Amino acid sequence: MKSRGAAGAVAVFVAGAAWGQAERVWLTHGSNTTDWITVNWQSAAPGPGGVRYGPGPDCALSAASAGTGTRHRVTIPAQAGGPVRHYRVVTPGGSTPAHALRAPPGDELRVGVVANWHGRPDLGALLRDGIHILATGGDNIPNLHARCGAGVTNCTKPYEDLIDAYPDLFRSVPFLPVPGNHDREIRPRGPKPPPEPVYDIEATAFRAFFALPGEGWMWQVDAPAFDLRLVGLDLNHTSDQGTTWQTCHPFARGSPQFESYRATMERGGRRFVVTLQNERNATMRAKEAGEWNRLFRLGTAVVTGFGHFGERAEADGFPFFTTSLSGTGDRYPDPASKAFVRRDNYLLLTVPRDPAAPMRIEIKALDGSVLDRSEWPGRR
Repeated sequence: MKSRGAAGAVAVFVAGAAWGQAERVWLTHGSNTTDWITVNWQSAAPGPGGVRYGPGPDCALSAASAGTGTRHRVTIPAQAGGPVRHYRVVTPGGSTPAHALRAPPGDELRVGVVANWHGRPDLGALLRDGIHILATGGDNIPNLHARCGAGVTNCTKPYEDLIDAYPDLFRSVPFLPVPGNHDREIRPRGPKPPPEPVYDIEATAFRAFFALPGEGWMWQVDAPAFDLRLVGLDLNHTSDQGTTWQTCHPFARGSPQFESYRATMERGGRRFVVTLQNERNATMRAKEAGEWNRLFRLGTAVVTGFGHFGERAEADGFPFFTTSLSGTGDRYPDPASKAFVRRDNYLLLTVPRDPAAPMRIEIKALDGSVLDRSEWPGRR
């Protein structure tokens, strides 16, 4: 069996070889634009593989994986003779059914945002919202050490468990997570900083599992047709920098993260810019003598997964949101809070194609009911 890639390369699948079928499939945007979709899959045994895709379920086009391991990723265009609506993963062990992507956006692009994914709640309402992208505010797993052992940094089992809990969601909607402290917790935290690091600052497992642009632990993805940019940052437990509790990459003025974000925000170029991170919004606004707040405000909104509640805060008229799938924990209200929600919740961002229309941001309960709604104009 042969599969011809987009660049004309041919991968040869040896008939009768003991290669495993795809066990799990998930989608990301591995490049800086939603014009391309990255299909990720994992098989029980190493071997080659490919993706067939196209506007119809016949999946007439094909692209081959570059590797022969157990984890693969192939990037396909979102438009190929029409909107790509179907794809299937093909390995020597067999082919998956033709998976259907969510309907392409028409007049609106819908982005779901979740955080604090420690449990496995029913996310049926999120799918019924017809989202085109699923992003996060961090803390996508409980920790690494419970499934992988203390100190292990390259084990992806917790992320495999996450994909397995929501197979329909992850194989139909591209996923753009940001890392939280729990995503790199390799040892129990304990009451005081121990001799060994508690967190893997590099987020090795997170970056290995999720094909994301840039550094992986920070990234940006544009949806050009909707003049939208999503920016993911690595900010969490910022007060623990320099200790064995340090969780995230440095963020001070002059650090790669700060300077990259400053260049992105000062360059502009998009009408809507939403920043996703995992630290308390009020805490980050004060960092670097308020310079982080200045950069945030060059965009449209900031979303975090810090805390276990939902919130809309408006600091000098600029919106800061908090969301949590586990929404009934400790309260850390923002001094600029305008709406505070003590329920399990997610965010729905509705981005218009109309250049004169505002973005709508809703805090929604897991039954789909709207707990808070606000609209925000684009920036030039």
